[in-house]
Amino acid sequence: MPRRRSTLIRALTAAGAAVLAIAIGVGVAACSTAGSAPVSTVPLPTGTSGAVHFDDGYIQVGSGPKTVDVYFDPLCPYCQEFELTNGATLASAVSDGSITLRLHPLTFLDPSSNGTAYSSRAAAALTCVAETQPDSTLDYLGALYKNQPKEGSDGLTDKKLVSMATDLGVPDISSCIATGANQAWAQSITRRALAGPIKEADITQIKGTPTVLVNGISYAGSITDEKAFAKFLDSH
Repeated sequence: MPRRRSTLIRALTAAGAAVLAIAIGVGVAACSTAGSAPVSTVPLPTGTSGAVHFDDGYIQVGSGPKTVDVYFDPLCPYCQEFELTNGATLASAVSDGSITLRLHPLTFLDPSSNGTAYSSRAAAALTCVAETQPDSTLDYLGALYKNQPKEGSDGLTDKKLVSMATDLGVPDISSCIATGANQAWAQSITRRALAGPIKEADITQIKGTPTVLVNGISYAGSITDEKAFAKFLDSH
């Protein structure tokens, strides 16, 4: 998916500009991380719980020799495009043991949900699923994108986020979401990603989403070109 800076790109498009080039992550357009990440005062969870590596800042799916890091915001429409195009490729590589997929749910688009902090809530729900029933992590991520609300809306309710999980056979995650701990964690890893450094990567910080790294090398091709991404994944 060519990456677009979510707010700026609309102004550029209205002015007749075709492309906004950026020097990081996946392609030439993305949801910009220019906004500040919210700060929670809830104590952060630590250690490992299910598929969640709290101290290291990611949700891990699979255990293959090649490491793929995906930095995304659940509200980012370009992250949805990447998932719809390449999600099956990544899921297949997890299933066949080729990759370790590390998901980094970010929350910088919280200001785009009318004060409901949707990005944080959706990231928390995904984290709760990954803790409770790790094998459903990718299915729930897919459900988040399938039901992705528009930027500027209130986002999905917590009740809907919970029901999407129960529809997948995941035990009730309502109490997990309600603690606020996973929201705080997602916000903390957002601040770290935006400030940098990114360990063992060819970029120093996250400036837009989706940002995808394969063994630390950032993908700079079209996020809606399935063949180009599959080739990149295979060659790095």
